[in-house]
Amino acid sequence: MSDYIVRATAADSQIRAFAATTKDIVEYARKAHNTSPVATAALGRLLTGGAMMGVMMKGDKDVLTLQIKCSGPIGGITVTADSKGNVKGYVNNPQVMLPANEKGKLDVGKAVDLGVLSVIKDLGLKEPYVGQTELKTGEIAEDLTYYFASSEQVPSAVGLGVLMEKDNTVRQAGGFIIQLMPFASEEVISQLEKNLAEVSSVTELLDQGYTPEMILEKLLGNLGLEINEKTETKFYCNCDKVRVGKVLISLGEKELQSMIDEEKDVELNCHFCNTNYVFNVEELKELLELARR
Repeated sequence: MSDYIVRATAADSQIRAFAATTKDIVEYARKAHNTSPVATAALGRLLTGGAMMGVMMKGDKDVLTLQIKCSGPIGGITVTADSKGNVKGYVNNPQVMLPANEKGKLDVGKAVDLGVLSVIKDLGLKEPYVGQTELKTGEIAEDLTYYFASSEQVPSAVGLGVLMEKDNTVRQAGGFIIQLMPFASEEVISQLEKNLAEVSSVTELLDQGYTPEMILEKLLGNLGLEINEKTETKFYCNCDKVRVGKVLISLGEKELQSMIDEEKDVELNCHFCNTNYVFNVEELKELLELARR
């Protein structure tokens, strides 16, 4: 499998950890949405974080949505993931262009800027769980770190990165999430902090050929790392013409009849995968019949 997530524990389960390589997911998203380099990096980071947070959920039908509403020129980012490693997402303004930041890197922080991160977990209960935090940097990894600490009271370290080629294709993408359990000892916390301080960037490690397992070995190898599970992860959108047709049916008979009266094809676009679905007049008449039932 090319893109995958590993789940691990360390320090006798005082730490739980996830690491992922997501190059194919981010490249798929870049092609589907024709994103600029900085939009690719922003979306890629949230897709990577979302994929790992998705596999944290237990139920087969559990769905996680990460939504960033922001004041930066990217306008917002939405990512949805499930517990099986499927993830999809889009940015509001895929064409945003910005000069590099002072380190010569893509300026994701400026593209996103200030705003709110919402984490919505649909766990099959009456109401979904919704956690909201302010964006701290717009760099996404730090914002997810802050979300875990403030909304879920779980001290975490999140690293996310996307590295682009000169031709604007995706060279590397991946990340990690490391979380301390409530019973973690001071010694373990101190050692983890030292280990984290030695890692400057996820993309640097990926570009040196590090796998997710090797990244966790570097971060947790001296803390009794145990790799528990490996899950394939991919960009997957469950839209199809039938589903999109249901959206048209939900508009009601009056709206459908007015579309039919115009005698023109109707085109609907899926935000997540950017697929267009065209309904001709005959198909609209069929949907109208279904709406009347």
